[in-house]
Amino acid sequence: MKRGEFLVGMLLACGSASATSAEPVETLSARVRAREAAFAKTMADRDHAAFATFVAEDAVFLGRGVLRGRRAVAEGWKPLFEGPKAPFSWQPDRVEVTASGTLAVSTGPVFDPDGKRTGTFNSTWRLDRDGEWRVVLDHGCPPCNCP
Repeated sequence: MKRGEFLVGMLLACGSASATSAEPVETLSARVRAREAAFAKTMADRDHAAFATFVAEDAVFLGRGVLRGRRAVAEGWKPLFEGPKAPFSWQPDRVEVTASGTLAVSTGPVFDPDGKRTGTFNSTWRLDRDGEWRVVLDHGCPPCNCP
């Protein structure tokens, strides 16, 4: 089983105990895709304050270390917002939402400033009580040579 399939399976299992959303999964997926694109735009726009609003209060971001909580994630990512040019960009190419409509996974390529693919991101989104989708888990990895 591929890592992406496992992650989607885990999300679906986690969401199965919740009530089913009244909105179609396709509509929810489109919302999460738009949210991910807006999240990525904060990096392109060099808007660190906006970036933090996309991160859940209890988020965990895995990278060279582990960042726990919105404040730690925002502080850990702050140096990436310094300077006029973003050090990388990303875009979603796949979004899957649980039947409950409360969890989603987005994944896609990460690019360097010259447009060369340098990795893949994997973000788990949760629909928070205020109605906004926020990243609760995030992990990137080098690009794979998957078929």
